[in-house]
Amino acid sequence: MEIAETIINPGESKVIKLKVAKLYDHMTDIDLPINVIRGKEDGPCLFISAAMHGDEINGIEAIRRVLTHKAIKNIKGTLIAVPIINVFGFNNKSRYLPDRRDLNRSFPGSPTGSLASRLAHIFLTEVVDKCTHGIDLHTGAIHRSNLPQIRASLNNKETARLASCFGTPVILNSQIREGSLRESVVQRDIRLLIFEGGEALRFDKAVTKSAVRGIFSVMQAIGMLDSLPSNFTKKTITTCVAKSSYWVRAQAGGIMIAKKKLGDRVQEDEILGIITDPFPGYNHQVKAKQSGIIIGKAEMPLVNEGDGLFHIATFDDLKTVEESLDSYEDLIVQN
Repeated sequence: MEIAETIINPGESKVIKLKVAKLYDHMTDIDLPINVIRGKEDGPCLFISAAMHGDEINGIEAIRRVLTHKAIKNIKGTLIAVPIINVFGFNNKSRYLPDRRDLNRSFPGSPTGSLASRLAHIFLTEVVDKCTHGIDLHTGAIHRSNLPQIRASLNNKETARLASCFGTPVILNSQIREGSLRESVVQRDIRLLIFEGGEALRFDKAVTKSAVRGIFSVMQAIGMLDSLPSNFTKKTITTCVAKSSYWVRAQAGGIMIAKKKLGDRVQEDEILGIITDPFPGYNHQVKAKQSGIIIGKAEMPLVNEGDGLFHIATFDDLKTVEESLDSYEDLIVQN
């Protein structure tokens, strides 16, 4: 395998720095560091990536744990780990690039385009195009947290199988957005899973555990590992595919007091929270439009009219989802 004119032979592991750009001081180079690990035997090529948005840092820790696990020594095929795609945003604790563009709306990119476009092009040509499969790790946006979940294009049977193998309690058959990594990957017939969990600029131990276990589960499912690492319990959970999802938005500004948390089952018209203000006498109820499970939630209590407060996924069988969530929590505690 060759990446950026560097040869990686079977059984080798190398850290490669892909040149991206210089900062405006004309002295500081910004590189995209990747870790390439090739097994001694042939097999699939999987990339795992995080910090596509620079403030989504939980996936960075998940990838570090994967790379330091002893099971990596036994892989077949190749693992390409990219802990921080958006180095610019990461260094500035920002979701975006210095040109204020969203990297995940800049694919497939161009070697002569904007800074975001150039970074997208480098990542796509030097990493993604070498691979057969990919897992991209995300969190909620700033002041928003997500229940661990997989988002994928489930129309493809193999992608749907791997989404189930990852092992989150909730899977969303997510619409492909123009300019996203997933759009470019689907066009290349590469199997990609998007993991969502946690909150921007925060580590979450349970979410990290979920991501690590999911990555190893997918590696086993595609033949990179013969079995799950010995320190993982072999228990599995039932994954549930949401039929749809919707956001409950603030119909008034103020201070929100949440009554529900991530993973809670809610019924139609059930009160999710109260929007009040510093003075007594003002209360605006926030209600669910349809029954479902809370998979995303605003963590900032100060809200403006129109802000997204609760992301709710709907299912045909809510009881099964509840049971799956209970099993999932037990599983993560055991690992």
